Order: sequence, then structure tokens, then C-alpha cells
Amino acid sequence: MQKIDFKDAVDSVVAGDSRYAGDAYYFLQEVLTQAVDKHYKETGGEDRHVGGEELLEVFRARARKKFGPMALAVFEEWGINCCEDIGEMVFNLIDVGAFGKSEQDRREDFSGGYDFQEAFVTPFLPASKRGKKNDTGSRRLS
Repeated sequence: MQKIDFKDAVDSVVAGDSRYAGDAYYFLQEVLTQAVDKHYKETGGEDRHVGGEELLEVFRARARKKFGPMALAVFEEWGINCCEDIGEMVFNLIDVGAFGKSEQDRREDFSGGYDFQEAFVTPFLPASKRGKKNDTGSRRLS
């Protein structure tokens, strides 16, 4: 199968599934490239497929670095609200031939990865406001 141009792939995916903004797919491409590069450096050049869990971790780190405390707002604008959304985007790109897939890859690999509030808001709160509980036992942010 000939690899599709990434812009064409994104245009095709967004035309068929408007849940996620085009920019979200370009960010995901950055994340995948970083994950592959990271693995390549860590293994001394071994070429290996990047799995869902690894991709989610690089996604979190890249988002914190690139967007800082605005990450959650950016993702909400793009339609990304949880790790499962990242998996949906990955499989949308697989379906149009932009990303490869191994036989072990499943949408479920992205289920329950991490809580977006904890991943993209809590790290940027002042230490005095992290982890405080309100009267109902749930976390409060103020």
C-alpha cells in the first residue's frame, strides 16, 4: 500500500469524522515522530512499532511542554477530552493509510490511560492547591 500524503490523510479523515480538528491530527503526528525518535535513541537504532501506552506517555509530555497550562483548553477546542479520543484519532489515521498498525494494536490500548485534569491541569497548579479535597471528597481547583 502506498503511503498517503499526511495533509491528504487529515483532510480525508476530517471530512468523514468531524469530531476532532485537523490541528489535532498534526499534533498527533508530532507526538508519533517524537515517540519513534525517542525509542530509536534509547535502543541504539532499533526500529520498532510504537504502542498505545507509549504513545499516550509521549502525548502527555509533549502537550505539557508545548502548551503548558493551556493544554486542556487546546484539547477541548480540538475535541480531545480523554485518552480514548487519542486512540480514535490514531485509528482514523490507520484507516486512511497514514499510520501503520501491528496485529497487537487495538483501540482498547488507549482506554483509561490517564485523567486529563490530572495530566494537564494539576501539574500547573500552585503546590498549595494540588490535591485539596472539598467537603464532598472530590478535588477542587480553587
